[in-house]
Amino acid sequence: MPKYILTIGLEVHAQLTTRSKMFCACPVEYGAEPNTHTCPTCMGLPGALPVLNQAAIEKTILTGLMLGCETPPVVNWDRKNYFYPDMPKNYQITQMPFPLCLGGGVPLYDYAYPKDAQKSIANPGKVVKLTRIHLEEDVGKSTHYDKFSALDFNRAGTPLMEIVSEPDLDSAEEVVAYLGSLRQILIYGGVSDADMEKGNMRCDVNISLRPEGQEELGTKIELKNINSMSAIRRAIKFETERQAEILDAGGKLQQSTLRWDDDRGETTLMRSKEDAHDYRYFPDPDLLPVRTADLVAKMRSQVPELPHEKRARFEKDYGCSAYDASVLASEKELALWYEAAVAADTQVPAKKIANWVINDLLGALNDRSLTLADCPVKPEALSSLVATIEGGKISNNQGKEVFVEMFETGRPAAEIIKAKGFEQVSDTGALEAIVEQILAANPDKVAEVKGGNEKAMNWFTGQAMKASQGKANPKMVTEIVRKKVLG
Repeated sequence: MPKYILTIGLEVHAQLTTRSKMFCACPVEYGAEPNTHTCPTCMGLPGALPVLNQAAIEKTILTGLMLGCETPPVVNWDRKNYFYPDMPKNYQITQMPFPLCLGGGVPLYDYAYPKDAQKSIANPGKVVKLTRIHLEEDVGKSTHYDKFSALDFNRAGTPLMEIVSEPDLDSAEEVVAYLGSLRQILIYGGVSDADMEKGNMRCDVNISLRPEGQEELGTKIELKNINSMSAIRRAIKFETERQAEILDAGGKLQQSTLRWDDDRGETTLMRSKEDAHDYRYFPDPDLLPVRTADLVAKMRSQVPELPHEKRARFEKDYGCSAYDASVLASEKELALWYEAAVAADTQVPAKKIANWVINDLLGALNDRSLTLADCPVKPEALSSLVATIEGGKISNNQGKEVFVEMFETGRPAAEIIKAKGFEQVSDTGALEAIVEQILAANPDKVAEVKGGNEKAMNWFTGQAMKASQGKANPKMVTEIVRKKVLG
């Protein structure tokens, strides 16, 4: 059976976080009552004229700057003509020959790959090339029932970026990494919520197969509007196998657009694929071209620190491991939470705080299906707990117990430590008295330490912890034993 090379290109649609729609003043609000945020313009009524949303243009330019794109000095808007039930005008205002962003690329972050693929990344450090980013208006939403369909036009006219990649992805795992990395960048820039479950980030997947040794790409087949990472992986796997079976049997593939049926786990035909001329693009006569130089200059100053830049800084400045830094930088809110905890007490090692955030805080949140916004432990509270442990006032194990109660009750660490009687004895005189009693009662163990068995030192520390009911500072006990036995 011949082997095939899989090539994938993506068209990602991301709704922008603007307060109003692209060409009118109707509010953008997820979950509003159906058909309550409409007007003659977004409903396409005769005589209604569009007015450009400057914030949407600025956010698209900012996206391009974050992804290394170039913005042409002049851009314009076009009409893309086709019929669809939830498009009121029967044309979409979009951009064709002169989009807002050209070129650029999306870096694939290791932590954005599926967990089962993170240890075997084929192309570490890969940057997927982009073709363009253009700005357009979203359509309405159709909900299909057994005997009828319901149309909600609240979404019609919402500002929508289309981010188009080159055919530069080689596997379903790279597609997941691309979408995860792009989502992180969009959220870091505050340009989109990029929530696939809410439909404000959707993806069209263009797949082609060709035999090994063939340079020319195979027939492009589009999978339309897939809105979850798991569905995308399954859809690509199914479609790759389907195309390979047709080619193996000597058949030919037809350029087309398919729908992914997640319940049945298969693709179904929507339509034969149109080419650009089928849409009869022409410049929108109601919208003037836009000169972009001033807008680019304005947005250049607003480019944020991006996830890969933050990850590198966490490694350099905070001593985080590459993995820890990737986890902490993977979500904007998590990175801000961590940095707030570090800033709360600069004497506490940032690496120690990172360990507590990743191993304890995230675990507690995941176990209870909570987000950081719902977290009962604030950054300053965790920093205070870690400072208490590092200062030797309580042991690390006691700290774990204190953290659990902090998470359950929201009480501060100091209050819980006092209530549990956890505060360690760090009084040198009191500790020396305990150690001297243990040394006097165990001359054989003293001889072992003097004979070079330093492991026996831990035995004395354990005995001192028992004698003090766990309140002795173990570090200080070990130092006192060493001094008294070895001099």
